[in-house]
Amino acid sequence: MLGGVLTPTSGNIKVAGFDYDKDRKNVKKKIGYLSGNTKLYGRITPRELFNIFGRLYEMSKTDIEEMTEKIIDIMDMKDFADNRIEHLSTGQTQRTSIARCLIHSPDVYIFDEPTLGLDVLSSHAIIEFMKTERKRGKTVLYSTHYMEEAESLCDRILMIHQGKLISEGTPESLKNENNETNLRDVFIKLVKERGEWA
Repeated sequence: MLGGVLTPTSGNIKVAGFDYDKDRKNVKKKIGYLSGNTKLYGRITPRELFNIFGRLYEMSKTDIEEMTEKIIDIMDMKDFADNRIEHLSTGQTQRTSIARCLIHSPDVYIFDEPTLGLDVLSSHAIIEFMKTERKRGKTVLYSTHYMEEAESLCDRILMIHQGKLISEGTPESLKNENNETNLRDVFIKLVKERGEWA
C-alpha cells in the first residue's frame, strides 16, 4: 500500500505530505520502492534502465545523465553498468534494482528484503548505502528477516509475527526491556511468550 501497488480498504496514506488518494503522482515521485519480487528487463543494461525510469519521473536528460553517473559510482556498478541485465549475477541484479529506485532522489525508500539471497559483499554495499542515505536525512522503511541487519541499520524497530505487531522500539530499548543481548533473541522470547512458538 505504501508503494502504491495496493489500495487500502479503509483509512488513507500520506507520504511526504501528499495524500495517495488525491495526489498519487506526486507521492510516487517521493518514494523509491523495491518489492521482494521486483523484476527487471533482461535485454537492456542498467544504464538504459536508469534512463527509462528517469524519463518516467519526468526528469530532464541532463539530470538523468548526472544521476546515472552518480548512482553507478555510489553502488559500485562501473564494471557492469553497460552489460545486459540478463547476464548479471544475483548481487549485480539486486544492486541494479535498488539503484533504479535512486534515480529521482526520493525522500522515502521502501525496501522489502533487499539483501535476500545476496553474498556478503553485495549485502554490505547495500547496507552501507542505506546508512549513508539515512545520514542524509532520507527515510528508509526496511523489511527484513535478518535481525542483525535491522539492529545495525534501524533507528526504530517494529517486530511483526503472523501479520501482527508484537513489539516496537529502538534496538536498545527492545533488548533492555526483554533482558536480551540481541534482537533475534528478543523476537524468539516474544513469540514464545505469546504461545506461538512452533
